[in-house]
Amino acid sequence: MSSSKLTRRGLIKTSAIAAGAGLALPTYLRADGHSGFTNAPTGDTVTLGFNVPQSGPYAEEGADELRAYELAVEHLNGGGDGGMMNTFSSKALQGNGIMGKKVEYVTGDTQTKSDAARASAKSMIEKDGAVMITGGSSSGVAVAVQALCQEAGVIFMAGLTHSNDTTGKDKKANGFRHFFNSYMSGAALAPILSANYGNDRKAYHLTADYNWGYTTEEAVRTSTEALGWETVAAVKTPLTQTDFSSYIAPVLQSGADVLVLNHYGGNMVNSLTNAVQFGLRDKQVNGKNFEIIVPLYSRLMAKGAGANVKGIFGSTNWHWSLQDEGSKAFVKSFGTKYGFPPSQAAHTCYVQALLYADAVERGGSFNPCAVGEALKDFQFDGMGNGPTLYRGEDHQCFKDVLVVKGKENPESEFDLLEIVEVTPAAQVTYDASIFGGDLGECNPGA
Repeated sequence: MSSSKLTRRGLIKTSAIAAGAGLALPTYLRADGHSGFTNAPTGDTVTLGFNVPQSGPYAEEGADELRAYELAVEHLNGGGDGGMMNTFSSKALQGNGIMGKKVEYVTGDTQTKSDAARASAKSMIEKDGAVMITGGSSSGVAVAVQALCQEAGVIFMAGLTHSNDTTGKDKKANGFRHFFNSYMSGAALAPILSANYGNDRKAYHLTADYNWGYTTEEAVRTSTEALGWETVAAVKTPLTQTDFSSYIAPVLQSGADVLVLNHYGGNMVNSLTNAVQFGLRDKQVNGKNFEIIVPLYSRLMAKGAGANVKGIFGSTNWHWSLQDEGSKAFVKSFGTKYGFPPSQAAHTCYVQALLYADAVERGGSFNPCAVGEALKDFQFDGMGNGPTLYRGEDHQCFKDVLVVKGKENPESEFDLLEIVEVTPAAQVTYDASIFGGDLGECNPGA
């Protein structure tokens, strides 16, 4: 049976159910709504596009994302132990591919550059027939590729992207994000910073010069200033910077007693290393011990920075030490295959791949508009971080957020962060309108 017949039958069945309930389906979900959609699978396979940074400052994150995607494909096709498919609250996935089609994939290198990321995504869509694009470890990349996917008529399942913009002012109907955002980091971190460092603090921000850095700085500034902190300076740093010595030196003359590093990946490893080399962690300013904060942490960054992360607070989307059944299943699968625990980047990418496949199964079609409807306001569990909502208004996931700090006495090379607070989803939930933007309408493409 051809893919087009499968798709048509699924849509007719959905339409009949809705009609029986006295409801009118949107045009794009009716069999007569349009003649097709971009890259509708026609054979016994379906191709996904994994677009990750294989070079550049976030390459280590990208490598872990690709590992996770490969594991997800293995599980979707019935290999391995099934991982989170066994704990996922939805039981639509059966390990026989997606809608009976074997999952294949192609990869691209975003280089952590928006133009390169768009070019590789465009190639995967137009030359390789990818029906869904996923990945990225930069919000600048995520926003650019999400816009491309909206234009092309395919679903974009964002990988690691933390800027408010992705599901805020730059949100798109064809785009979906599982990862948390800058606002959530600020909301989760502020009470912990207040409890540990007090409310009379002077902060100096070093901020990566692109949209993620801007929204993270804003979120931390807003949340800490509401507690009484003063921001004495905020300095932008190039994403390509590797030596931050010239940016650290002025901190010593600023009167600040806290340094906030709005940096990620290799940038954070280098800037934190420079800060420690300048002796900031050994100083007292304004009668207080000087402190450093890393708003967005990952295990890979902690590994790169080594002992320098000890005692430093930050937030993370997920951590391999969580003891819920989904997290344990994923850590076991990933560790068995690769020999070490997964990062938060790996986790969010693996989950996004499964969520896409599940939405296709539940929606009965690879049509991006049917997939979008299946993801809209979808509530699920069993994937780590507790009960999760894919909010329909902005396609942002809401779930528990972790506040962590560098472990003082790690027991292994992977045991570098400890969870100090699991912030409930309700505490980091916000009104979808606060960041602006227009979700628009789903585009099925062809």
